Amino acid sequence: MTFNELQLIAPILSALADEGYTNPTPIQERAIPVILNKKDLLGAAQTGTGKTAAFALPMLQLLSQGPQDKHRTIKALILTPTRELAIQIQESFAAYGRHLDLKQMVVFGGVPQGAQVQELRRGVDILVATPGRLLDLMSQGFIDLKHISIFVLDEADRMLDMGFIHDVKKVVAKLPARRQNLLFSATMPTEIQKLADTILVNAEKVEVTPVSTTAETIAQSLYYVDKKDKRNLLTHLLKGKDVKSALVFTRTKHGADKVVSNLDKDGIRAEAIHGNKSQGARQRALNNFKEGKIKVLVATDIAARGIDIDLISHVINYELPEVPETYVHRIGRTGRANATGIAFSFCDEEEMDNLKQIQKLTRIQIPVENAHPYPMAASGMVKINLPKNKDVVQRPNAIPQQHSGRPQVRSSRGKRW
Repeated sequence: MTFNELQLIAPILSALADEGYTNPTPIQERAIPVILNKKDLLGAAQTGTGKTAAFALPMLQLLSQGPQDKHRTIKALILTPTRELAIQIQESFAAYGRHLDLKQMVVFGGVPQGAQVQELRRGVDILVATPGRLLDLMSQGFIDLKHISIFVLDEADRMLDMGFIHDVKKVVAKLPARRQNLLFSATMPTEIQKLADTILVNAEKVEVTPVSTTAETIAQSLYYVDKKDKRNLLTHLLKGKDVKSALVFTRTKHGADKVVSNLDKDGIRAEAIHGNKSQGARQRALNNFKEGKIKVLVATDIAARGIDIDLISHVINYELPEVPETYVHRIGRTGRANATGIAFSFCDEEEMDNLKQIQKLTRIQIPVENAHPYPMAASGMVKINLPKNKDVVQRPNAIPQQHSGRPQVRSSRGKRW
């Protein structure tokens, strides 16, 4: 199927052609017709499958065909958990809607509000926002949601992880009763399903992959290692010739800074992104990584959710996440856009239960890499058995085709596709 077959209007098709896009992804192919029919939608898809375009394209079409007001009131709201993701979504709307008379903008915290307030006063049709700054500007009277006709809650599971659900409910309470609702989430835990039930009305569900599965294009490896040896193992792996670019995950902000400091001492250029970094510092780190000025980007889960960079050769879980679904999000940063990727995961004695939950969720026995110079002491090894049934997947520890060169943004505009 091509985008021409999805009944999209000429200005949007022209913008897609400008970007070099001709074929929709599965989530786009199934979601766009539902949204164009003005139905509520619950979209479940793995990260990197094209959720942003799945709602941006039909929203632009509906808004361009609807009644226009002279002073531009906010007609569509996209609520998303992180600043990075909000910026990328706004850039996507700007790119896809470049031939339409619609104005979009983004508001997020961590920066002075003056410029955002001035832009709001000039009028806007589509608003992309993070919960905290949105509620703050609403309380000051700078944002009025009474004209909203389409509401999007993006990365709903991440909203839950970050403790934003209460804020989301505050925003929803200010929306008009009659509106179209779109909820997208990479995973569908029970709490998100309950939230969806309170927002969506007679929604159609689009799920293009099984819940919490990892892409087959990603070769996964597990390294049992004592906590004290993780630094040395990381340096050893990063100095390997096959590692062209690596995204390293830690559980805490302090941990991310410590890893960067250690890598710097070991002669490896790296930068960190996390919630304590200013917006400017985070953007600089991302740009340096995209441009190949640094080989390693160290991130916490909250900061990394908005990263959308193609051709990251390796993802390394320096520490296993405590929430098993997060493992799927993390390794999904590589192997994007049908490319291959590699994911290394370190596991010390204290993380055995985390590993057990990850393998139970994904139904994959992650291949163990024993041939490394820092093996865990034998006393620390714990055998993890998965249920013996047909759902358990045994994947070979094959090394896919290696990437060459620096990591690449999905398009010249750096947007989330």
